[in-house]
Amino acid sequence: MKQTIIVSVAIGVVFIAVAAANKLQTNETTPSKVPMTHPPSTVSVRYMIDDVDAAVVFYTHHLGFTLETNSAPAFASVTRGNLRLLLSGEKSSGRRPLPDGSKPVPGGWNRIQLPVSDIEAEAARLRAAGVKFRRDDIVTGPGGSQFWVVDPSGNLVELFQEK
Repeated sequence: MKQTIIVSVAIGVVFIAVAAANKLQTNETTPSKVPMTHPPSTVSVRYMIDDVDAAVVFYTHHLGFTLETNSAPAFASVTRGNLRLLLSGEKSSGRRPLPDGSKPVPGGWNRIQLPVSDIEAEAARLRAAGVKFRRDDIVTGPGGSQFWVVDPSGNLVELFQEK
């Protein structure tokens, strides 16, 4: 019994030390940086990026993401709510060629979807900021309305307002 208590206390001390170390890993010169600990509900999506710094600016300035880590030019991660977006530059492990020689590249039609409460206002705000749109109109369907913006590497982001 005594050994069980000692082991339990030791494990508790290790958890406290790990938590304290995680807090110390944040960069004091970057106030928007958050610790790299994620609840199980966090979803991570990887986007292939041509220019990591340009992608960080795009997602943090235009779409409300917070910088988590920046290892440019290879990699950065940004978060918004339970979404963690991994931005993989050409020098990152996520961009290494596959065994068959094919290379992961930016672009395509898969996209993340960000909910908005006023789609018209968001479209106007992003247009005024010079953000590139995939199409100029707002598309309305049975579930709501959407438009797509393009990040600096050609990846799509859908902004969506539910009906």
